[in-house]
Amino acid sequence: MTFTFCPPTMLEDLESVTLPAGGRFYTLPDGTKLPSVTTVMGAQKKDAIMKWRKRVGEAEANKISAKATKRGNGVHTLCERYLLNEPLGEIMPDAKEMFVDLKPTLNRINNIHYLETALWSKQLGVAGRVDCIAEFDGVLSVIDFKTSKRIKKEEDIQDYFWQTSAYALMYEELIGTPINDLIIIMAVEDVGCHVFHQKVEDHIEGLVKAIEFYKNNLTKR
Repeated sequence: MTFTFCPPTMLEDLESVTLPAGGRFYTLPDGTKLPSVTTVMGAQKKDAIMKWRKRVGEAEANKISAKATKRGNGVHTLCERYLLNEPLGEIMPDAKEMFVDLKPTLNRINNIHYLETALWSKQLGVAGRVDCIAEFDGVLSVIDFKTSKRIKKEEDIQDYFWQTSAYALMYEELIGTPINDLIIIMAVEDVGCHVFHQKVEDHIEGLVKAIEFYKNNLTKR
């Protein structure tokens, strides 16, 4: 299959920096610095992650996190190359297995607007790099690629919908065209591919609260 690209306009790429204390920040073309939406969404998980690291131990936590990050990055890279109509190149076995599971669902994507592209919103006060904005089953959507060791329920991944909603609103602010559909394509280890489909309008409130939590947390430091 050959994928078609039709970006509505070329967007300037953004420089980003990760601070030693944690958190990624993007610099906009006018010099404004905004936190990444991933950093903002992660603020609410910080305490839970610290408790998990304490429970399993730092060494084991680092090992698990490194493995998950490497596998996730590998799957993302394969998805990007495939959608760019490029050779897949060398593939790690675990990433390959997950990519094979995702491939039939990736074939439901076309007319790609943006792939691994920086977006931002001064109104929301966040920036980030979206996995994919394209038509999914013929409907313009924000599409995110995820990997997981276990099957997750929609209530477990609300922050994924808040994050993709943020990308939809960034796109609308920059391009002027609204996006209503959110697609999470998740490869689950030893299980296969799961697709979650939600609407932006159902997650605006959660997104706003997550941004407010992040800002309020900053003022306490």
